Amino acid sequence: MNFLQDSLEGFLAREHRVVIVDVTATKGSAPRDEGTFMLVAPTEIHGTIGGGQLEHTAIENARKMLADAGGEAKLDIPLGPEIGECCGGRVELAFTVADEAARKALDARLTQEERQKPQVWVFGGGHVGRALAEALTLLPLKVFVVEARESELDQLTSEVHHRLNAMPESLIADIPPGSAVVIVTHDHALDFLIGREALARTDLAYIGMVGSKAKRGNFLHHLEEAGVDRAAADRLVLPIGGTAVSDKRPEVIAAMTASEVLLAFAAWRGEKV
Repeated sequence: MNFLQDSLEGFLAREHRVVIVDVTATKGSAPRDEGTFMLVAPTEIHGTIGGGQLEHTAIENARKMLADAGGEAKLDIPLGPEIGECCGGRVELAFTVADEAARKALDARLTQEERQKPQVWVFGGGHVGRALAEALTLLPLKVFVVEARESELDQLTSEVHHRLNAMPESLIADIPPGSAVVIVTHDHALDFLIGREALARTDLAYIGMVGSKAKRGNFLHHLEEAGVDRAAADRLVLPIGGTAVSDKRPEVIAAMTASEVLLAFAAWRGEKV
């Protein structure tokens, strides 16, 4: 069994006989949520519904369907001793042979999911910006990096949406509500300018800035002089990544900040965090 890391598009283009396995309902504790899906081909798979015996059972059932050797269109699987699991919940699965109609429906579903992904706007494409962009692209997020320097954008992965702009602060007004803004430019004055524009909005899920306690003090003083309300200023996360880990390597800051952003999105959706 080969657990491929290529794109969904690449998998579907290569594999002509596929079963779509959907998690249609969960009860109690389950490894993945309703709406999760994976694709099963005769020798390969794409995605995961949680691994373990649950996934093994699903793959086995899907391959029976592909081989015309039986297989069920639906399974209700208890996650208990019966299958060597200990979650204690139940998972309902639906199995659909990926014919042309099913592939079109899957494509429409993925397009809709892509539209609904939370957006993260990273202002600055230097060492921390690049590390953060790489960390965030592994998550179910749409990531934009804004830079005034084209040379920095050229070093970013193609998975990131590039925005070259000599006045990055001008883009703040057009960012969709509920997005996250992370400010990591090479210029403190530019950081402050972008931060002030971001804090003027009350509909962003997260506003963070790279820096130190001293930088936070300077920025708060700058905001006070500009007449910005202290309650608004307190919404700024500075330094990003917190202080629990003292390691200042870009990759570590990026990992800690990615966690903050995910928690902020969960809180924005009203979930308990």
